[in-house]
Amino acid sequence: MKRLAGLRQAQGIERVIDHLQGCLREQQALPDVASLATVAHQSPYHFQRLYRALTGESPGQTLDRLRLLNALQALQQPDASVTDAALAAGYESAQALARRCRQRLDTTPRALRADAALRQQWQQLLAHPPADVDAVTAAPLKVEVRALQPFEVVLLRAKGAFGDLDASFGRLYQWAQAQGLADDLLHLVGIAIDDHRDVPAQAHRFDCGMGFATALPQLSSPLRRQALGVGPHAVVHHVGPYEQLQAVGDALLRDWWPDSGHALAEAPLYFHFLDDPEQVPAHQLRADVCLPLAG
Repeated sequence: MKRLAGLRQAQGIERVIDHLQGCLREQQALPDVASLATVAHQSPYHFQRLYRALTGESPGQTLDRLRLLNALQALQQPDASVTDAALAAGYESAQALARRCRQRLDTTPRALRADAALRQQWQQLLAHPPADVDAVTAAPLKVEVRALQPFEVVLLRAKGAFGDLDASFGRLYQWAQAQGLADDLLHLVGIAIDDHRDVPAQAHRFDCGMGFATALPQLSSPLRRQALGVGPHAVVHHVGPYEQLQAVGDALLRDWWPDSGHALAEAPLYFHFLDDPEQVPAHQLRADVCLPLAG
């Protein structure tokens, strides 16, 4: 816990948490990612992923946790009604607070107000980011820092469940066939815009990408091109379900990067898929998690 707290302080994440507390006091909406990245003095490319790695939650989930914590603190006042506590914490109504208590705490505001021990138990848990509460000792990552060969990919933005990304890769492959590029396919890559662990399936965004041995033709919307593999990268080879790749990225930023002596490049972390989930069992799927480094 102390190491994570120190990393959050060093990487500007504590400034963001303080800023979110201020938003709650002023009853302001969640700031956008670019604004929070500026508060943290972090690159927008890496802020969300770094925040998630060091807290175990998204900024929106932090705001939700702190709002609920504020409501519990208000409920401990002897003369505070549930409505008073709800409005003081920024909920629209007592019903909204009751609904959130049922969803997250499996209890009611009235029960929390009446039971000091139960209320204090939840206050202690909500006072800390999940990464502190759920901290475990993981096996050391096997990280290789190496210069990759730059390559260009065509990207298609997918929106939907992580498990349904095959459909978007299928659309890309159909485009490649129409362009006469299918036989030159070299790379299957992915760039997570959202974390599938934190957003509803219908809101999840993910860039599916393909790279080829020949130059890309002119592209039209919704396709676009991006250069990857430029400069040194920290690479972790993962074997297992692709749904675990986000957690590998977390570990890379949390457990390896802070003490590595490397700065992060202004480029996105990406997944280099080495197997087809339709042909290879989930526990045997291979992928490289590639973190661009300044160099």
